[in-house]
Amino acid sequence: MTESERFKILSDDFADLIVSNQERDEIVNTYPDTSVSLTFDDSSVVHIPVENMTFDSIHRFGYNRIPACFGLLNANEDTFDYNIRNLPVSFKVGDGYSGKGVIIGFIDTGIDYRNQTFLKEDGTSRILTIWDQSIDSSNYPQGFFYGTEYNNGMINEALKAENPLAVVPSMDTIGHGTMMAGIAGGSKNTESGFSGVADDIIFAVVKLKPAKAYIKEFFSIPPDAVCFQENDIITGVVYLHQLALANNKPLIICLGIGTSQSDHTGNRTLSRFLASFSEINGRAVAVAAGNESNRGSHYYGDIKPPTAFDDVILTVGENTYGFTMQFWGTAPNWFWIDLYAPDGGFITRIPPTTSNSILYSLENMTIIADSQVKEPYSTEQFIVLRFNQPVPGNWHFYVYGIKGDLPMRFHFWLPIHNFLSAGTTFLEPNNNTTIVAPGNNSSLICATAYNPVNNTLFFYASKGNTVNNFPKPDITAPGVNILSPYLDNKFIQVSGTSVASAYIAGVLSLLLEWGVTNGNFPQMSNALMKKIITQSASRRPNETYPNPDWGYGIVDIANMGNVINSIISVQETMPTFPV
Repeated sequence: MTESERFKILSDDFADLIVSNQERDEIVNTYPDTSVSLTFDDSSVVHIPVENMTFDSIHRFGYNRIPACFGLLNANEDTFDYNIRNLPVSFKVGDGYSGKGVIIGFIDTGIDYRNQTFLKEDGTSRILTIWDQSIDSSNYPQGFFYGTEYNNGMINEALKAENPLAVVPSMDTIGHGTMMAGIAGGSKNTESGFSGVADDIIFAVVKLKPAKAYIKEFFSIPPDAVCFQENDIITGVVYLHQLALANNKPLIICLGIGTSQSDHTGNRTLSRFLASFSEINGRAVAVAAGNESNRGSHYYGDIKPPTAFDDVILTVGENTYGFTMQFWGTAPNWFWIDLYAPDGGFITRIPPTTSNSILYSLENMTIIADSQVKEPYSTEQFIVLRFNQPVPGNWHFYVYGIKGDLPMRFHFWLPIHNFLSAGTTFLEPNNNTTIVAPGNNSSLICATAYNPVNNTLFFYASKGNTVNNFPKPDITAPGVNILSPYLDNKFIQVSGTSVASAYIAGVLSLLLEWGVTNGNFPQMSNALMKKIITQSASRRPNETYPNPDWGYGIVDIANMGNVINSIISVQETMPTFPV
């Protein structure tokens, strides 16, 4: 990408695609004025003129090539009062672990760098860099072509100024990113009683730019919803990895954002890229399970002969802006759907595969359906239905399996609740298989949330397992009414699985400090850290593990040292075998 092309990354006049490197040249040659901004693994991010993003783009480009839309995974349900305190001193393998020398990268809403919890005792910042994707300038990170990068020196200069935001204007206006960073590694605040999990980590922050208007409209997401694009998150991961390499530090990626736009087996492009990234020694990825349980957003069907079909009823609330819902049918069977409106009128039949997108319009309402037998990295049939200004009431989806002698299991998912108007739910929902992407990827460390005061699971915590029955979530961490830094040096109570993922990111930094920073186990990996925190977890009596609600149990920092010591003792006593 050239300097003259980089405006396309931020411009609403250009649409973004994530394509394989094999497809990239074809896209560039087919659509004039197309540019490539990033190449990673086997894929590229390209920008095409937005007029090419027509209603049938899923059929033309493929579902996974259009960036998914991600939302925040926090919630503010009132339950009991609980404050994060210092880590238990019984985590031993040595004493005084605080995440020293470890970078935790937050890809989120930014950070209020002025907050005292992100400062050292001398008043300077603990933040290594802030890359604000939303502020356009010539000071963008080398090779990334958009946003503005603020290094530690610039942040310290801002902190000395009468008006810091006049020097470094990057600001977290929502507070979610500030909360995430504070819980993982904020400095102790004696007045409020707060301290983060690992108060010596190095912060690195990517403030995501908002999703472009065209893609929110394409997926019928309300204009005022806080929404981010998959390609910007991927770019943030690449940036943080390069930053860690340049500083020769171990790195944890912490994500408190997620999406239901996936097959729920971890096959979105971002999920697979994070899994690949996590295979590098000295790297780890902590992600949130989601807050989609008890929302009525998932339906599971299992048609058993002699029954010929399943009548799936979706209640659409009044004044619903719109939504995108997904159907995924279990291979090798194929399915079709007959759709009926609340007044009983037949809308359309959606076959297993279509030669084009199906468009239905009535007054102000539109419905667009795309049906395909498979997507890359998935063998399941999927149907995407996009509703814009749907009529309120009970919609009926009559689902038929073509081969009655084969399993006829299927799932419907609505968007995450942040993107959905109130009152839109399945009449007979299923709370399982609601873990969002990238949390449903098998390699990543997925955290769910619980209330440590009464030892109950967070009411809205998404549940496992994945569609292919891989155990998820992995671990349970505090995530209900947790004291957290907020904007303008305030502290608030927060809830949600994003809170738990930040907590786990802090815990992982202790392991990387012991292993990599202190040189005890330089090959410390994401897979090994997952084993340590799951093996050391506290498990509830009368529960089976792994558990679709609790994962492998509640994180037990005090027991991690015992597991590490057992690993070391096993290695020291391992016999050698002749080759």
